[in-house]
Amino acid sequence: MVKAGRWLRYAWAAPYTVLGLLLGGIAVMFGARWRPYHGVVEIFGGRIGRAISRLPASLGFSAMTLGHVILAVDRSALTQLRLHEHVHVAQYERWGPLFLPAYLLSSLLQLLRGRNPYRENHFERQAYAVVAERRRLLRDSIRG
Repeated sequence: MVKAGRWLRYAWAAPYTVLGLLLGGIAVMFGARWRPYHGVVEIFGGRIGRAISRLPASLGFSAMTLGHVILAVDRSALTQLRLHEHVHVAQYERWGPLFLPAYLLSSLLQLLRGRNPYRENHFERQAYAVVAERRRLLRDSIRG
């Protein structure tokens, strides 16, 4: 049974989850695959994924998260970026409908400061840091 707090996090992120499901549904109509995975819906591949992967780096992406939906250009990108995207899921759960405006504002502030609006974005830096820490802990546990 899912606790009430979990349902509240799903509800708080729901506006973006609905958008992700709509965009993902379109991708599925063009050959993308989907599956539930650890509380999110992952959608990857298909003709739209191939088209996005051919865009110039400044216009494209390998994966993105909308609420509890992760959209990836293909299975490989999803596998490589899954941990990073799950950090964004947690950010959506925390920020809810405020996430996208806060994300865009962070990018705008970095751009105005002459910095990279993606790499220096607060939310991206947090996601990269969490993934790096998880990988460090995994390496340390393997070394024993």
